[in-house]
Amino acid sequence: MASPAQWLAGARPRTLPAAVSPVLAGTGVAAYDDQLVWWKALLALVVSLALQVAVNYANDYSDGIRGTDDDRVGPMRLVGSGVASPGAVKRAAFLAFGVAGVAGLVLAATTAWWLLAVGAVAVVAAWYYTGGSTPYGYLGLGEVMVFVFFGLVAVVGTTYVQTEEWHWAALYAGVGVGALACAILVVNNLRDIPTDTVAGKRTLAVRLGAPRTRALYLLLVLAAAAAVVAVAAATSWWVLVGLLFLVPTLPALRTVLGGATGPTLVPVLQQTGVAELAWAALVAAALVVRG
Repeated sequence: MASPAQWLAGARPRTLPAAVSPVLAGTGVAAYDDQLVWWKALLALVVSLALQVAVNYANDYSDGIRGTDDDRVGPMRLVGSGVASPGAVKRAAFLAFGVAGVAGLVLAATTAWWLLAVGAVAVVAAWYYTGGSTPYGYLGLGEVMVFVFFGLVAVVGTTYVQTEEWHWAALYAGVGVGALACAILVVNNLRDIPTDTVAGKRTLAVRLGAPRTRALYLLLVLAAAAAVVAVAAATSWWVLVGLLFLVPTLPALRTVLGGATGPTLVPVLQQTGVAELAWAALVAAALVVRG
């Protein structure tokens, strides 16, 4: 049986900034409009964190039973390493989905019932990233779905459940957060190009090749910077303090653009996660102060 520490490692805590960041950014937009609802923000955080953990366990299960993780380079996988049974990891994934569902149900009941449909689509997308007979993560579409659900949907949704209004600033913030969430996945898939190629996992990195994948990482960082400017133009120029997120991206960019491979790319996952969290925290703080 896997130990608690191994289950925690299997939840991949380094990816959790991708769940916290959209809630911070979306709540910042709501606060700027003087419509922050703290308990709804907390419920949105529960939904986001639970979905991230569910995705991580679901990927662990699906990749493990396919044999994709047999020669894993990055962090430990529960099924691939043999420390937990596929059934146990699958149950853990569905437990996390259940937590997200309960919190989402409360948000929908107190905001708008059509949000249940959005939540259902998010759960289906999370499972079929690597699950099912034709997982879209194996077709090079993982980055698209991360951008949509952990960027646009998460940020705009967080703002909407608090304000019940449309905000362009939330959309722009979703672009910035989504770009950096994609950058985390891009680095992960860049590291795994050799093993994914052997396993038949045609990620976007495998399709593009290493040189263009490195260029994509740079493009995503630049898109996040442009999004800061867009949010500032829609709200307050104080938001430009968010450009300080570029500081933690500098060592990551040096590593990625310098041609690093394999385990040497693992620290970039954390560095990019820190950059995403910094983006959201700085933008949210500026919006709260100027709101």
